[in-house]
Amino acid sequence: MFLEQYRAGFEEQLLLAIDRMGEKSRLRDACEYALLSGGKRLRPVIVLMTADAIGLGLDVYPAAMSVEFFHTASLIADDLPCMDNDSLRRKRPSLHRVFGENLAILASYTLIAEGYGGIRLNQEKMKAVPSCSENASEVALLCLQFATLCGGMQGATHGQFLDLYPPDQSWKTAQRTIIQKTSTLFEISFLFGWLFGGGKTAFLPELRSCARHLGMAFQIADDLEDHAHEIKTGKMNAAFLLGKEKAQLLFTQELNSFRGSLQKLGLWTSPFQELYELLNCCIHK
Repeated sequence: MFLEQYRAGFEEQLLLAIDRMGEKSRLRDACEYALLSGGKRLRPVIVLMTADAIGLGLDVYPAAMSVEFFHTASLIADDLPCMDNDSLRRKRPSLHRVFGENLAILASYTLIAEGYGGIRLNQEKMKAVPSCSENASEVALLCLQFATLCGGMQGATHGQFLDLYPPDQSWKTAQRTIIQKTSTLFEISFLFGWLFGGGKTAFLPELRSCARHLGMAFQIADDLEDHAHEIKTGKMNAAFLLGKEKAQLLFTQELNSFRGSLQKLGLWTSPFQELYELLNCCIHK
């Protein structure tokens, strides 16, 4: 219920954000196709839920857009023939299948740039609030720092590299890949929501830990669901590397650690409780 309400609100704002990208063109159409391909919108929703849990009533929609733009850009790149070579994304033809590889690459570049632009937009939103204006520039710089960290050589880009070229087929390598490729986008979701929502910087290490627990639980659940398919494609999979029973146990441990972190941070609100139950149900269908 809560997640769907947040998702619906985000979808409305996303249409406005697409219009603000500039005049209609084949490139903008490609960005729009990728952005409107469905999905749970979990990462931008986490931005919104985190800020709402802090309770200062600050507008974090530009930051939520940034996270979705970064995420969508990564999916476009992942689907390319030179990467995972996926012809479908959420039961629709992948972007490069509809618009061609050239436009798919340009759309990915565009969304990354728009994502960084969203940080500036949210800085301006924060500056307009008298009680938060003094901290707006510092917050924007921190968000810029974490977006770069989580997207680059220590984050999602290197995670994709490990996915393509794993040095071995060990759980240790798979775990590192998950942390860098999956957890990092959850990190910026929590960090953007927390910082632009007016949260204190002293809690950033716990926020990053919280996101890593969520990312690990999220990916293990996905691996358990895709177990048979991943074995066929030769990709590393938690269920295959650990065995289904151990993978399910690790999922439970990570999910419980996620809940513990939320409670420490004061984020154990009804929306986050709903997210916790949703993930728990995925594994105990």
